Amino acid sequence: MPMRRAGVPIGMALAATVFAVSATLPIHRVVAQGEPVVLVPHRAVYDLTLVQSRGRRAMQGVRGRILYDFSGNACEGYALRFRQMSVLDSGEGKPVMSDLRANTWEEGEARSLRFNSQSYLNEQLRESVDGFAQRGQGAVGVHLTKPGSRSFDLAPNLMFPTEHVRRIITAAREGKTLLEASVYDGSETGEKVYDTLAVIGTVIKPGEMPPTDAAAKQPALAALPRWPVTVSYFERTEASGDKMPIYVVAFEIYDNGISRALTLDYGDFVLSGELTSLEIQKPKPCP
Repeated sequence: MPMRRAGVPIGMALAATVFAVSATLPIHRVVAQGEPVVLVPHRAVYDLTLVQSRGRRAMQGVRGRILYDFSGNACEGYALRFRQMSVLDSGEGKPVMSDLRANTWEEGEARSLRFNSQSYLNEQLRESVDGFAQRGQGAVGVHLTKPGSRSFDLAPNLMFPTEHVRRIITAAREGKTLLEASVYDGSETGEKVYDTLAVIGTVIKPGEMPPTDAAAKQPALAALPRWPVTVSYFERTEASGDKMPIYVVAFEIYDNGISRALTLDYGDFVLSGELTSLEIQKPKPCP
C-alpha cells in the first residue's frame, strides 16, 4: 500500500506480508474477476537502514522504525495509525531525530477522509495538521482546523490513500502495469495533492520467492499472490515536460493489502524497510 511522506518524508502505502513455512505447497487462491478487494487489519513494524547515499545531502547513517497499524472494513471505514521515527547522521555533528505521528480514517467508499498528524524534530513539535475532506459532486471540499482554520476545494478526481491501495491491487489483478492517480492524504500542511505513477511488476505466485522476514511466519497468507510495485510521487505543477519525482516507494503488495520489502528513495538517500514484526487480525465482515 502506498503511504504518506514523513518527517524524513515517508510516504504511502505500506503493510506487511507473508509466506507459509510448510513442507507441502498450499492451495492457490484464485481471485474471481470483479471480486472486491478485501484489505485485512494488520499491525506491521519495519526497521529502517541506510542502503545508499548520494547528492549534496549525503548521509553517513540512518536508522529508524515504522509502525503501520491498519484496521476497519468497507462498511465501517478504514483507520490507520502510522508512526515513523528516524535518526539521521549527516556526519556534521549531532544526529537529528525525526518523528512523524499520523492518524487517518477513510470512509469505505472513499467519500470522506479525516486526518491529523504531528511532526517532531529532536522531540520539539514542528508541525501539526488536523482536517477533514468530503467528496462532493463537483469537488473535494477540505476543512482544516490546524495549522490554521481554512476551507478550500480540490479536484473531484483525486484518490484518498486507502482507495489508492485498492486501485493498485485491482490493476495488478487485471494484469495492468501502470496506474496514474492524483492522491490526497492530508500530509504536510494539509494542502498538497500529489500526482503519482504506480509501476506494477509481474505477479509473484504462491510458492515463488518465499520471503525470509516476518512474513515467513504468517501461514495464512501463503496462498496469496503478490506483486512488486514502485510508486513515484510528483509535485503538482503547471509546467509541461518531464518531471522528477520527489519521492519513490517500492514494495511487494499482497492481494489483501499487506506489503513487504520496502524501499524508500528520498533522492539524496535510500532506505530499506525490513518487515520485522507482523500481526494479522481476522477481517470483520460487513453486516
